[in-house]
Amino acid sequence: MRVSVCSLIAATAALFLLPAAVLAQESPQPLRTTNAPPKPSGATPRTADGHPDLTGVWNGLGDSLNGIPNQMANNGVVIESATSARDLHSGQAIAVFPRNTNRPQNEEQAERAASLLRRSGSNKPVYKPEYWEMVKSFDHNSNEEDPSNNCMPAGIPRGSIPSYIGQRQDHVFLLYPGQGGLIATQTMYRMIPTDGRKHTPLQELDGTYTGEGIGHWEGDTFVVDTWGFTPNTWFDQIGGYFHSENMRVIERFRRDGNTLTWTATVEDPDVLLEPWTTTPRVALLNPRPDAVLPESQPCSERDLSHLVTKEHH
Repeated sequence: MRVSVCSLIAATAALFLLPAAVLAQESPQPLRTTNAPPKPSGATPRTADGHPDLTGVWNGLGDSLNGIPNQMANNGVVIESATSARDLHSGQAIAVFPRNTNRPQNEEQAERAASLLRRSGSNKPVYKPEYWEMVKSFDHNSNEEDPSNNCMPAGIPRGSIPSYIGQRQDHVFLLYPGQGGLIATQTMYRMIPTDGRKHTPLQELDGTYTGEGIGHWEGDTFVVDTWGFTPNTWFDQIGGYFHSENMRVIERFRRDGNTLTWTATVEDPDVLLEPWTTTPRVALLNPRPDAVLPESQPCSERDLSHLVTKEHH
């Protein structure tokens, strides 16, 4: 089993989990026993041009992968209690591990249980038949094949909801702090223009981890259209879901009071049979007006050379 030296941080960009130092800045929150998205509260602020203001530190009430509460709903699994769960899309019941509320699970047990539960969600990309063996091979050998295992950027859409958004009249700034734990990644930032410009022709772009994103508004929803990616990233933490250099990602951000809902649709006709849309993910605004994002701890990969099994998260 791959356990990084950073695993005590236990954060993953794919599920917008939080650095421990940021968690310490949050106001005390009541313990939740389900993973239902938080209900919005408060008014939705707007900018001078009438659009919802997305500005803020979006990491309040960050949940842990270890047991309950958690953010399994982001992968299409709704945990209803410590002993019951269901698939968001099919409604079918899913077996869960009974949670010992008197003694917390250790890191290894919790990560193994969380991985198995995430894999039971039915919302998965559909590849062309000739690529399924490659997907399975990447998944089976993800300890060695996963691009994030070498402290590389998570990429888009794997980076999920940014932890900070800064909104200006002609651009939106998105910040994704580096993470340790289940995946160990570098800090990413994106400066998304909203001035009406067009994309650079794809053939003129050198692929990058975050691509060339162009933003616009559709009513109260902020839409980011991105292409020009390197193929050296995956869709998610698990599954071996690779993509080609011709991938295009359409992200949608919608603020409702103190909540932010994010989805991403992946278009990649080179390898996918049809576009794939993530399960909606919800982040809560950090309630502290003085909340800041500290610099992430350095990532130091020391496990890959010592792996003895293919067990992975």
